[in-house]
Amino acid sequence: MLAHAAIVAHRDRVSGLPDEIEWRVEPAPVPYDDAIATMEARAAAVAAGDARELVWLLEHPPVYTGGTSADPAELLDPRFPVVQTGRGGRYTYHGPGQRIGYLVLDLDKRGRDVRHFVHTLEGWLIAALAEIDIAAFRAPGRIGIWTNVPIAGGGMAEAKIGAIGVRVRRWVTLHGFSVNLAPDLSHFGGIVPCGLADYAVTSAEALGRSADFATFDAALASSFPAFLGALSRPRENEA
Repeated sequence: MLAHAAIVAHRDRVSGLPDEIEWRVEPAPVPYDDAIATMEARAAAVAAGDARELVWLLEHPPVYTGGTSADPAELLDPRFPVVQTGRGGRYTYHGPGQRIGYLVLDLDKRGRDVRHFVHTLEGWLIAALAEIDIAAFRAPGRIGIWTNVPIAGGGMAEAKIGAIGVRVRRWVTLHGFSVNLAPDLSHFGGIVPCGLADYAVTSAEALGRSADFATFDAALASSFPAFLGALSRPRENEA
């Protein structure tokens, strides 16, 4: 586990952020196993009422992670470490140039509705991507964040720009999202990303948009209060 002194992170001021939530931006890549251990410990402390909730933005060295539905046949070329994890979903890739967000939020006081949480999380990422001029959307039957990309010969096709994988324990959320800003997209070739062989993966950089962490983090911060407010609003049609 990361020692407390080793977590040297920026704690940015976010407009509208309640005192009970810490917003943390990690300045250097964090090994996946260390991050998960830190996240798990924080979630247990939040559930016990001993710590604030957490939004943790970070980056990992290259790693493939398998969720609870991972199919070994979809691990095509394990060129990087492979870690089985407790989040939902199948195989995904994390690495440099990808913004990871781990959310340790108490749904006991924000609505005990996991489906609504995931839907609202998707909406937050779509809003943040819109701020860097990427038109993203939900795709029925396919969790994650999608956008349209040009294809050879003309026309457009749907491609995945963000992944979501969450777990909830004692009504506290764990894991969260990844958004492709400027990763090496060839690294996704070692797996069938999220089990969707028929769809490409893209990034902000590939779309010619601003791909630096600071810009996207600012977009996440500006749209976070709306996300938090939506968690507590009455649920309507989320199909």
